[in-house]
Amino acid sequence: MKTHVPFCWPTFKVDPSWSLFLDRDGVVNERLPNDYVKSWSEFTFLPGVLDAIGALSGFFQRMIIVTNQAGIERGFFTHDDLKDIHDKMLDCILYHGGRIDEIYYCPFKGDLDPLCRKPNPGMALEAKSDFPEIDFKKCLMVGDSDGDIAFGNNLGMKTILVGDKNDNSFVYKNSIPDARLDSLTDVVSFLKSL
Repeated sequence: MKTHVPFCWPTFKVDPSWSLFLDRDGVVNERLPNDYVKSWSEFTFLPGVLDAIGALSGFFQRMIIVTNQAGIERGFFTHDDLKDIHDKMLDCILYHGGRIDEIYYCPFKGDLDPLCRKPNPGMALEAKSDFPEIDFKKCLMVGDSDGDIAFGNNLGMKTILVGDKNDNSFVYKNSIPDARLDSLTDVVSFLKSL
């Protein structure tokens, strides 16, 4: 079992040919403990995220969200419910000067190990099919879980784990992030420092 990796700044440099992959819950919006965001009324952007996505839009050729949404298979919400959440989320992002080129989601639980469910590569392969210019070696994956970072590691992406970098309780079971930062705002600060 891998142990905690201390905070560090990333040791890579991006240019406008790179693409950004973002997890949703815990990165873009508040994660609901032991629950799913089932409707727009339960969706809350994390502090600074709208401004951060606006800033990040200027750094990357493609901006992609990849999100596991097993609550659909579990019957907590529907594909249409998720579309409504995402449509409203995208409207807010666009209004604040950001963009997301596409959202990919996996509606299945992990028990049958579906290709689309992170850390499996299905959503990235779908993005590559839709946007052939994506080169996984020139991608940054930002997530808040071991599965998100393993997804990026498995595809050869650079990875940043976001969340409280002083929280030593996070244990890396299947992944090693290139950096651990507090939030998307810190990712923007890093890119601006280049």
